[in-house]
Amino acid sequence: MQQTLALIHTSKVFLTVETMMQEMFAEIMPEVRLINIMDDSLLPDVMAEQRISTAVTRRMCAYVVAAEATGAAAVLSLCSSLGPTIDVARRLVSIPVIKIDDAHTEKAAREADRVGVMATVATTLPPTVALIREKAAALGKKVEIRESLSNAAFQALMGGDKQRHDAMVTAAARVLAPHVDVILFAQASMTRLAPEIEQATGRPVLTSPRLAIEYTKRVLDELKAKKQAAVN
Repeated sequence: MQQTLALIHTSKVFLTVETMMQEMFAEIMPEVRLINIMDDSLLPDVMAEQRISTAVTRRMCAYVVAAEATGAAAVLSLCSSLGPTIDVARRLVSIPVIKIDDAHTEKAAREADRVGVMATVATTLPPTVALIREKAAALGKKVEIRESLSNAAFQALMGGDKQRHDAMVTAAARVLAPHVDVILFAQASMTRLAPEIEQATGRPVLTSPRLAIEYTKRVLDELKAKKQAAVN
């Protein structure tokens, strides 16, 4: 039986990222049926209040419960800023609910002692840093984390000045690099800059999209194997 994966989207701003990820899904799990749940008011609400309200958490939980009701084998949340809502939603369903940042934060915690976390949206930093610390604790490690927020770069991007955005992020990365072993992007929207930042800093850059999809594929494969074993 074909497996279904539910994707939860919270913004339509980064359509190029969505296109990139759709191509990755087609490459990595072409046999999996994808269903999309979109509420593009969630992220703007969080950014406006600079916090995750109870109402936002309830809405995200409702979407996760709805995803299970569709018959989805698992859920992948594509929003870094709303990661903490997933911790609540997981308790309401019996299927795996995966954060887009689960895989690359685990990799950072496992492979590095000093992690630089870069973001252009302030609301993505606390959940991402907290997740790295959570992954490190599970590994019995202590990880030094440095944060780098380029809020003005995001404003430049929203204003249509992509070149200025890229220059500001690259400049921030050069400042951060001497103090860290690896740079982790807190937003999937920054992924396209990874090669440029690696070249500019000499540091490896971890991004979420591919690692998240590969991790989700492993979760789905394990579920399928368990189901087949139960039948046999």
